[in-house]
Amino acid sequence: MSAVASEATTSLQPTGRHAARWLILAVICVAQLTVVLDNTVLNVAIPSLTKEMGATTADVQWMINAYSLVQSGLLLTAGNSADRYGRKKMLAVGLVLFGLASLGAALAQSPGQLIAARAAMGVGGALLVTTTLAVVMQIFDDEERPRAIGIWSSVNSLGFAAGPLIGGSLLDHFWWGSLFLVNLPVAVTALAAVVTLVPESSGRGITRPGADPAGATPLDLPGALLSMIGMVGVVFAIISGPQAGWLSGRVLISAAIGIVGLAVFALWELHVPHPMLDMRFFRNRRFIGAVSGGILVAFGMGGSMFLLTQHLQLVLGYGPLDAGLRMAPLAVTVILINFTGLSARLTPRLGTPGMIVSGMSLLAAGLAAIALLGHSYGGMLTGLIVMGVGVALAMPTMANAIMSAIPPAQAGVGAGVNGTLMEFGQGLGVAVLGAVLNSRFAALLPLIAAGAGSLPAALARTRTDGERAAVQDAFAAGIGTSQLVGAAAVLVGGLLAAVLLRRAERAGRDQQPAPGTPSGPEPATAAAE
Repeated sequence: MSAVASEATTSLQPTGRHAARWLILAVICVAQLTVVLDNTVLNVAIPSLTKEMGATTADVQWMINAYSLVQSGLLLTAGNSADRYGRKKMLAVGLVLFGLASLGAALAQSPGQLIAARAAMGVGGALLVTTTLAVVMQIFDDEERPRAIGIWSSVNSLGFAAGPLIGGSLLDHFWWGSLFLVNLPVAVTALAAVVTLVPESSGRGITRPGADPAGATPLDLPGALLSMIGMVGVVFAIISGPQAGWLSGRVLISAAIGIVGLAVFALWELHVPHPMLDMRFFRNRRFIGAVSGGILVAFGMGGSMFLLTQHLQLVLGYGPLDAGLRMAPLAVTVILINFTGLSARLTPRLGTPGMIVSGMSLLAAGLAAIALLGHSYGGMLTGLIVMGVGVALAMPTMANAIMSAIPPAQAGVGAGVNGTLMEFGQGLGVAVLGAVLNSRFAALLPLIAAGAGSLPAALARTRTDGERAAVQDAFAAGIGTSQLVGAAAVLVGGLLAAVLLRRAERAGRDQQPAPGTPSGPEPATAAAE
């Protein structure tokens, strides 16, 4: 590690345990929960929006996607801003933006107004996702940090499971704007707690009154713009693919813009004197191992959620609310394991590579169990619990490995990288496993329904109960095949990440000076080897 990185590490290491650290974590988790909920809660309001606002299908898609597109495009920039200007300050700004945009969404009178408000919520959400994790890294020491990150990570699982349930409950009693109004008391309470409790820090260490957290380092505006173009292009292609077709002009052009944008971003960051994201991190074996595993965990989670929803509703015949309730055991398992600290206690015994390979193997086993036993909910329940254990072991370990591989002075950027990986991996899981599902379904369709692009379209072409049963069986087989493909990808990814991290640990031990040997500053390139 370079001398600069070593100095930054020292400056951000807490001199003592912050007295209010667990209370701060609780506040941070509540703020994080609202961000995750708004990724899923709007799905249940589609019928209401279509009826009350006269929203078209395209309007509804943009209402849902504007939030995730803006958030994913700004994650790296938001993390860099937190490091530069102060994490507490950016956390407060994120809460204010998120609260005001939620109010605007609740009061929207037209589809265009709601889309604009959702985009503004994405800006606040990007700041919250990056600063909350950076603050966790700041206020917890090495001993307690794995458990704290585990609790923070569990909020994501809780949000995905609780979103449809909370949305459905609110819509049963109130109008669709209530989905956004509930964010206001949370944002106000969290803002008061942040201002009162959270200590300020930046990339220059713990800031003091009158200090300039930005220092003399210039802003990397071209890097910020290129990262936004690249991520928005890629994420938009992934989001649009299932509806528009993967070979449609819209998807191909968007993907091309995104890939070119990210490539130019990488080249720019390699040559600019003060990069937003130091690309030398990608020569760090520990970082590469954590990144590759993180993408595959998100791949498995995103793809499995996409498949499980269809499995429960279209194969087993549950309604949206019942399907959401039956997916809850996965989130409950994750929460129980991480809130009790079981995952954190296992880490010293198994090590980071052991935790990752164990967690991802269990996640793969859960997916395989659902594929093979999911003809009834009893068989699916077993797979959901096994998946929950795997996610609880692997996901916090991945986040901790990524953040630990980046100097604490750049904790915001590290959180941005972690969030970007989650967005990309989840979208990739939906795209790849969705393509496998569609391909297998099309191959197994009976002649009467050949060429249908979806299960409802195929069922509309049938005339007898036998034909309808054959179409249903073809779809169920497609679901099972795609779940097995996802299980294999997650298992291979876990083994790959564990091997890379094990090699990085061995290389780190080999570079340690022998006992009694004087130690001087490490070369600037050591961290990247």
